Amino acid sequence: MTSNEKRKEKRYQRRKEKRLKKKLYKNKTFDNFNNLIDPDKLLKAYYSCRKGVSWKYSVQQYESNLIRNIIESIRKLKNGESVIRECINFKINERGKVRNIRSVHIAERVIQKALCDYILVPVLSKSLINDNGASMKGKGCSFTRKRLVRHISEYYRKNKNNAGYVLTIDFKKYFGNINHKILIDMLEKEITDKKVMELVKQFIYSFGDKGLCLGSQLSQICAVYYANKLDHFIKEKLRVRWYGRYMDDSYLIASSKEELKRYLREIEKVCSQLGIIINEKKTQIFKLNKGFKFLKGTYILTDTGKVVRKPAKENIIRMRRKLKKVKKLLEKGKMTFNDIRNLYMSWRGHIKHFNSWRSTQRMHSLFYKLFFN
Repeated sequence: MTSNEKRKEKRYQRRKEKRLKKKLYKNKTFDNFNNLIDPDKLLKAYYSCRKGVSWKYSVQQYESNLIRNIIESIRKLKNGESVIRECINFKINERGKVRNIRSVHIAERVIQKALCDYILVPVLSKSLINDNGASMKGKGCSFTRKRLVRHISEYYRKNKNNAGYVLTIDFKKYFGNINHKILIDMLEKEITDKKVMELVKQFIYSFGDKGLCLGSQLSQICAVYYANKLDHFIKEKLRVRWYGRYMDDSYLIASSKEELKRYLREIEKVCSQLGIIINEKKTQIFKLNKGFKFLKGTYILTDTGKVVRKPAKENIIRMRRKLKKVKKLLEKGKMTFNDIRNLYMSWRGHIKHFNSWRSTQRMHSLFYKLFFN
């Protein structure tokens, strides 16, 4: 072994020891069953869970014997008993797409909240890439959109043109196709406490033989983490700098269409290992200067390097129709003006992230015409 190879080997061993020390510290601090059976943390989890739903009978009933219920939860957790409660499963039709929703009982939700906030999120978030923008504190749709604009701008500064391409990838029925065995194997590499893992398995198996249900915080965290192997493969093996993902939607930017096609073939191999199905209809390659859709917005890179952000046209049409409908509900006394104003201001908060001055002004005119004339 040459002196250069010896130096490389020593550097590798030092990095390995450093990673091991970090993992041991992380596990000692967060990956600990005692974090879950702490009464103060369960109490904080309850107060967080009841926000916006304190009017529900089940929540009021739980709070009427709050201390007793928390002590009972701690007893079950210590004895390894099942904490799964009877839940309500229902379907909603969201713009033509049917989604399975699971309404978790407040007693189970409190335990899930404590498990996610004090163990899973601190442990799993350390291994996530920065450009994974879903369901984490400080991140979200706004964060992912800003990262996309930054990546497009970086591409322009490096290549001095807007002749690049973007590959947008969509996963088909992402939550419903998550493989429990693969997910648990991945989690066991990060979580060393056996009692914590047994509780996690209990929640995962309660969703059925395959897939995760919407409406559960644990489902959200697991879904964010499940494609982590794919994220690291794209960033570290394919060496794609301009890549980002928001749950089941992702994008890759490159200078040629052939390069993106090669990336897609490699990505399909990793997805097949994870049991993730790529939606062929929604997975497409676009020119940056012609524009592409991502997270309900259209992005165009101009000749000057400016990134034009346009809201989805169907979003504006839907909001105009909604305002006209709620006007009728207001006249019938089924809705208050305060609720309508909150609805409208929520839309304004969303639309401000796009270059849409004219659309916003037209919507503002319609709002005043309907409710102030």
